[in-house]
Amino acid sequence: GHYISVDTSYEGEKAVLSSPELHTEEWSCVRLIYQIATTSETSPDPARLNLYLRQEGESFDRLLWSAKEPSDSWLIASLDLTNSTKKYKIVLEGEMGQDKSASIAIFEIKITPGYCIECDFEENHLCGFVNRWNPNVNWFVGGGNIRNSQSILPKDHTLNSELGHYMYVDSVYVKHFQEVAQLISPKTTAPMSGCLSFYYQLKQESSIVFTVYLRDTSGFYEEIWKTDSALSADWALAEVDFNAPYPMEVIFEVAFNSAKGGYVALDDISFSPVYCSNQTGTPFNHSEAGCNFEEDLCNFYQDPKDGPGWSRVKVKRNVYRAGDHTTGFGYYLLANTKFTSQPGYIGRLYGPTLPGNLQFCLRFYYALYGFFKMSGTLAVYIFEENHVVQEKIWSVLDSPKGVWTQAEISFKKPMPCKVVFVSWCKSFWDCGLVALDDVSLSLGSCQAADLLPPNPGECTFEKDECVFTQKKRGRGSWHRSRGPTPTSYTGPKGDHTTGVGYYMYIEASNMVYGQRAYLVSRSLRGTSGKQCLTFFYHMYGAGTGLLSVYLKKEGDDEEIPLWRRTGEQSISWLRGLIEYESDRSYQIIFEAIRGVSIRSDTAIDDVLFQAGPCLEVEEIQFTSGYPDSLNEIEY
Repeated sequence: GHYISVDTSYEGEKAVLSSPELHTEEWSCVRLIYQIATTSETSPDPARLNLYLRQEGESFDRLLWSAKEPSDSWLIASLDLTNSTKKYKIVLEGEMGQDKSASIAIFEIKITPGYCIECDFEENHLCGFVNRWNPNVNWFVGGGNIRNSQSILPKDHTLNSELGHYMYVDSVYVKHFQEVAQLISPKTTAPMSGCLSFYYQLKQESSIVFTVYLRDTSGFYEEIWKTDSALSADWALAEVDFNAPYPMEVIFEVAFNSAKGGYVALDDISFSPVYCSNQTGTPFNHSEAGCNFEEDLCNFYQDPKDGPGWSRVKVKRNVYRAGDHTTGFGYYLLANTKFTSQPGYIGRLYGPTLPGNLQFCLRFYYALYGFFKMSGTLAVYIFEENHVVQEKIWSVLDSPKGVWTQAEISFKKPMPCKVVFVSWCKSFWDCGLVALDDVSLSLGSCQAADLLPPNPGECTFEKDECVFTQKKRGRGSWHRSRGPTPTSYTGPKGDHTTGVGYYMYIEASNMVYGQRAYLVSRSLRGTSGKQCLTFFYHMYGAGTGLLSVYLKKEGDDEEIPLWRRTGEQSISWLRGLIEYESDRSYQIIFEAIRGVSIRSDTAIDDVLFQAGPCLEVEEIQFTSGYPDSLNEIEY
């Protein structure tokens, strides 16, 4: 047969293969049979194969899957495509990296309706299911016209004939007590919940245990089904509720106790997005468990017995005290305000009830002011529903003063529970302020979330400069940096993404008054309809100059001004929003101009391109100078 491979004569370039325009309204599965081969042992920059989804109306492709592990045989990747009404293309990208000896090849691409974890085992790729090799017991393919001794069953379930195939495992070669055979499904790549069903046969002479598990990316096993009957001479149907909000594998495991154990056969695994038991269980909506405190406390509350420990406050833009984390202009929560700072004072903020037996990742931002000793001044507890058991899962150790810092905590509890934020004043002399903002909760562990492909069109500058490059290097250039900038009384103390990550800024002490620095995006795909650009900017320093954003369409010389700020704005990171349209390819340009003094370090962070109009409006697109009421704090 034929395969297609990357031409390696062009070093450092990317080979791109794009599908025709596709349209599948129901859920589908993309199966890719590929191989990355290399002769070098390890390479600092290995060859990589990426698969993107290019949806109509989007300027950015979504990375669905990426592989760089070399292999000496063909491998299969299975990727779920969720149901969508949009037309799309599938784009394959081969990156050669620095490895001269590498080759990337693709043998087959198939897009089939249905879910990737479904399988009837009639095709030789077995839908990407793999057997975990064991010296003695393994899952084999049975049926077909292979009339060998192992092919135990007269008929499979799919075709109900001897020509059909199924998977089976037999105890003939069992040598040790408790030998285990595992059949592992492809990993789910999109959130799904519903009913998993399959047909099985079980014949046993001594005890066999047939179990179905879910395994998440951190290797945690959860049992979801186990055989109850001792025998099933014919194909029996099993149904089990299946919930995979984050990437998981389904594992069919058979454990034998002796060589006279018998056998298990498996066929026709299928999935339906409706739960088997007519459970009306509404899936957990994680957006209701978070809050940015802009409108109110969302589903958070305080116990009236505790008194008002946390207040919702807003700080007008000023150069002494940071505003909120969400936009720089909005609301956040503050504990130990001037009304409540008695020694030993404790403020508790309760979150909404969370269902038990799910893995969660809690993220929030906090900032501390005015404490001598920071450790323990803010802690997070888990209260189980009966309110008897409480467990501390996080507390602050030390953090830069007055910088919004991100905390991430993974937890899983068997019973329904609540998250509680607790602030604590140790003594009258050491009672500072504790600020809290942008609490969010997602399913899956935080580590698993970090392994997911990045959001298309988002740049946090944590790893690199993403789609941006400098127009000219030299004195007027943008720098990627973390922590405070070298000059005092200007520039941020930390980035906006986590408080300890990277941002881009201009170093005014290396530039002269009026000198410009350009940060230019690569050419982005034009689309019909509005686009929304969100970013955070930091303009603190008495000598701050200008920050402008331009749109440059392909084929035009002129740059269209979209947004501008002049002069010192705030000690906070502020959010900028820009709505624009371009039906041709275009570039976005950030231009910073150094102001009158070295206190002119201007920074940007967390750039995000989104399709569709902006959901909120920014009051002013072009502004200069200070607001009059510069340093008031509203309680």
